[in-house]
This record gives sequence, C-alpha cells and structure tokens, in this order.
Amino acid sequence: MPGRVRRLVRAPAGPAALAVAMLVAAGCATSPAKHPPPPRPTPRPAARQLRSPFTGEPVKSLGPVLAVKIDNIPVARPPTGLTDADIVYLLPVEGGLSRILAVFSSHFPPVIGPVRSAREDDLELLRQFGRPAFAYSGAQPELLPVVHQARIVDLYSGIVSGYFRDPDRQAPHNLYAHTQQLLAEAHGASLARNIGFRFGPPPAGGTVTASASAAYPAASFMFRWSAAQGRWLVWMDGSPAGTTEDGQLSAATVVIQYTTVRTSRFLEEGVPPPYAETVGSGSALVLRGGREWHAHWSRPGADGGTTFSTDSGQPMTFARGPVWVVLAAR
Repeated sequence: MPGRVRRLVRAPAGPAALAVAMLVAAGCATSPAKHPPPPRPTPRPAARQLRSPFTGEPVKSLGPVLAVKIDNIPVARPPTGLTDADIVYLLPVEGGLSRILAVFSSHFPPVIGPVRSAREDDLELLRQFGRPAFAYSGAQPELLPVVHQARIVDLYSGIVSGYFRDPDRQAPHNLYAHTQQLLAEAHGASLARNIGFRFGPPPAGGTVTASASAAYPAASFMFRWSAAQGRWLVWMDGSPAGTTEDGQLSAATVVIQYTTVRTSRFLEEGVPPPYAETVGSGSALVLRGGREWHAHWSRPGADGGTTFSTDSGQPMTFARGPVWVVLAAR
C-alpha cells in the first residue's frame, strides 16, 4: 500500500539456520560432478601374419628345413610324401634321367620316399638354405666324404635311424624314411628363411598358356593349367605324375630355370654325371595362374638365394603355394 514501509525479512538465526546450511551443503555434495570423458585407447595395429618364405602361405611358425633326395625313374614312381613339399627341384642325372630334391618346412608327411643318393650339384643348391637337414641314401665313394663335410645336418641313411625298406618295391628303389625320426636326428637344422622368392599379385603382362614342357635326354615334364584346381598339374614321361597318397601332383608356380649343365668330377659307374649350376644368372620361364612370363634369374653366390625378375626389371612374383623348379640346360 502507498506510504507503508516494507519490512526486511531476516534469515533465521541459531540452530535453524545451521540446519538449513547443512541441507544446502548436502545437496551440493550429492550433485554429480562433471568430468571430461576418458580418452579412447589407441587401437593396436593388427599383427602381421607369418608366411612361409618358400610358399608364401600362412604358417604358425617357421619350421626346420628338411631336404630329401627322391628317386624319379619310372620304376620308382609313384613317390610318397611329395605333396607336402614346399619346393620341388627336378635335376638331371646320368643316363639322361632325373631325380628330385624335395624341400619340406611348412608341412611334414609321415613317410617320404623312395630316397636315393646324392650328387655333387645338390650341395651347391642346398647352401642357400643355411644349414638344412639333408636325407639321402649315400653317394659315390669319393663324393660321400665331401657330402659329410658340407654345411648340412647329415641324415645319410648309413648313420642315422628312421629308414626302412618296402618289401613290395624293387630294390634299390624301395628305401623310405619316417619323417619324425629324421627330424629327431636333425639337431641344429636351419629354419626356413628368405631364399629370394617373392609372392603376391602377378606382374603386368604374361601370356595365356595351357601348358609348358621341359625335357632331359631320357625324361620329360609337362605342366598343364587346371582352372578348376587353380594349379599346374604335373605330367612326367607322358603320364600324369601321381603319388601314393593324393592323386596327381601339382604346383601353384612352376619355374623352368635355364642354366649351364656341365659334368661333375665324381664319376657314376665310370661316367661323369651332369652338374646343373645354380649360381650365376640366366633366363627362365615362370608359370602362374594360367599365364607364362619370360623372366631372368640371378644368384650371385652360393650362400644367397635366387631372385627372379621380368623382362622389364620388375620382381617376378610367384603364386602362393608349392613351387616346382626344373633345372634345364640352356
């Protein structure tokens, strides 16, 4: 009302005021505090998948290298265990025939064979693997001490266990080995390592091809592309090359490596056998994915691996899977 003086209302004093203050303080204490959100953890990069340097395929770990010399004349076929090989080398021997040097590391079959004797050129080829375990049935008397002294884990059938004869096969093409017993003897064998192979998408170019061939004086090899299997099927001496356990042999990549083939200084039954050089350089034909590439190979020294390049100088990449290499005369 006009002219009336307003009274100021004073806050109550004493215990009542203290109670009000405590309630206000309690209300403030129970109010949630506002904090910035915690920082998001930095995502860890995905672990790089370990792959075999021999096949380019995933592996849980790098295994020891086991190389086995395998018989390859018609009476010795079909072989056992060869489908598990990472790399299969075909080499010339006396009489115009061939033998196989099979390299295992990613997978090991229960039994391998038929195992045969070593040749001088095996030693040069094997040095790129470091100190591989080498299984063989023997060697020419003057060559055998050289093999013993080579940089290998020596699995000669005359000094280690694990070998047996198959009575249903004709000797001497009937010597086989239990793989796990060989590996138990292979103390200090090198693990798989880079030997120059590169895997990945195909390089530019290449020519569509259904098959390719290579031959020695008394042995022939043909590789036919199977789109259904995504592999090159192996034929030897005009017939499909089979195994005792799995159908026809096949490869993801085939290399016909042209090189100098001279004669060895160690005679076989009075005749110098061929020696396929694997140190040096030269031309090659590489098959992958139903196409072929003319390529160049180079291995400057025995302790290093073999690299392959296209005619344009780009790396000649291989398809992931088993690799077959035919060492053929230029």
